[in-house]
Amino acid sequence: MTAGQIRLVLSDVDGTLVTSDKTLTPASIDAVAALGAAGVAFAVTSGRPPRGMAMLVTPLALTTPIAGFNGGLLVDPSMAVLRERSIPTAIVPSIIDTLRAQDLSVWCYQGIEWYVLDKDGPHVARETSTVQFEPIVRADFDGLVDDVAKIVGVSDDHDAVARATGAMRDRFADSVSATPSQPYYLDVTHPDANKGEVVTYLASTLAVPIEQIATIGDMPNDVLMFAHAGLSIAMGNADREVQRAARRVTSSNDDDGFAHAIHKFVLR
Repeated sequence: MTAGQIRLVLSDVDGTLVTSDKTLTPASIDAVAALGAAGVAFAVTSGRPPRGMAMLVTPLALTTPIAGFNGGLLVDPSMAVLRERSIPTAIVPSIIDTLRAQDLSVWCYQGIEWYVLDKDGPHVARETSTVQFEPIVRADFDGLVDDVAKIVGVSDDHDAVARATGAMRDRFADSVSATPSQPYYLDVTHPDANKGEVVTYLASTLAVPIEQIATIGDMPNDVLMFAHAGLSIAMGNADREVQRAARRVTSSNDDDGFAHAIHKFVLR
């Protein structure tokens, strides 16, 4: 793989493009600018809602589609919807019940809105700071079934998140995609809302062959995009299984691993 063969870099956001405190470093901004100067397009994908990536548009001069909810909702940089993949309406209540049965707190994302039952629940304050908008608090999720892009199970008990992941896959099989985006978040989306499908969408939309796409990430939900790319790069902060799934490994997100990867593996 030579530098000239890469025409698009697709990056995860949290744990990859930004530091642990959600900072976009000057080195990362400069690395994306260097890609542009070399004629290499740059795109982002995340479990975040698209609104939660709006703050990246200006510093990174984004012009490509932005893939929120792991690909469940694709928007352009003005936040106009390009494609949406919603969870099947009939199973939304059962998904919520399954997550709550595993003692996970539950969030729902419908359209551009984020709904929670407890504003003081685990990681709500952290997520509010990250995405830079407030959730809507509801007494329950009754009737919230149409156009649900993502349901999240949240817990600081990482074993509970792992058990819930297994329960989701056992009960709903191919009807949903259920993967942790962080050790404390289990993201449940439409089965076609995954980062592998984001690679396929961008390849078609931007007319870039798969083998000329590089992907970089740190979590299990990034492994599918590794499998769909010509060059895959895992972060140094990724666990060993994720690193084994990638062709290259860079340093951690708190050590400008994204920037190092761009210069070492893509631009060379």
